[in-house]
Amino acid sequence: MRPGVIASALAGVLTLGAVPAHAAQSFIYVAPSCQDTAGCSTSVLVYDASTGGRAASIPLPADTNPFALKLSLVTSFWATVFNVVFGLFAAYVLSRYDFWGRNAVIVTISLPTAIPTAVAGFALLLLWGPYGTLGRLIGQSGQIMFTPYAIILANIFVTFPLAFGVIKPVFDTMSRSLEEASATIGATRWQTFWHVTLPSLRGAIVTGALLTFARAVGEFGSTILVSGNLAGRTQTAPLYIFAKFNEGQIEAANAIAIVLALLSFVIFSVLFFARDWLEFEAQDV
Repeated sequence: MRPGVIASALAGVLTLGAVPAHAAQSFIYVAPSCQDTAGCSTSVLVYDASTGGRAASIPLPADTNPFALKLSLVTSFWATVFNVVFGLFAAYVLSRYDFWGRNAVIVTISLPTAIPTAVAGFALLLLWGPYGTLGRLIGQSGQIMFTPYAIILANIFVTFPLAFGVIKPVFDTMSRSLEEASATIGATRWQTFWHVTLPSLRGAIVTGALLTFARAVGEFGSTILVSGNLAGRTQTAPLYIFAKFNEGQIEAANAIAIVLALLSFVIFSVLFFARDWLEFEAQDV
């Protein structure tokens, strides 16, 4: 993990644990530190800018911490890719075509936003688990519960309405005049979508992707049921925080919490500054 610094606006997150926050004089680094030739371990280092000295160092043990963070990032990435691609497809179909059961499909897609995530995880477990409806059909050889694939599945189910909910309103309000003009000059439906429709959706796609990724990284309720919370195997960053807090290791839990807080800050900073630029570029296309 590369060294990085976040200014004092995030110093307040240090109050989550036993590390003191020095108001506007504190800086947070996430950096690797090598003790010997055996390897390096990652630490969250808190510096006091007023004295120039290190205020605190919270180690991230090499056995589980980096794995939990990497697992959260990787599973969230693949869930985001799936949801953006299929959310774009679903939004296009439901905006451009009117068919029987259309409203029921929209309600079904939006349902995960209204039910507790623990209920979603329990439903997935009953459906895909070893004794579930689909789990018994695929057998033990194809079992995905209590594996990283189950985490991706849970993230897809919980966060799909985010990408869909951002992209569909843009489809609903988009003028079709350019698409019709493209069709009159001989462009195929795919060419029209790729060169005319898609550029107008860049802002919505980026917004939906960032919201989906941020939500998936912090998902807890559904993943704790479908993953098994196995340390070093299926334990994501939020599950690691939960486990270490229950064990009384507040500093270890606080370290991962700080990293997730910084990640959320970066994601929403990109979302805030990039969305307007993307929408402005789309208008010029």
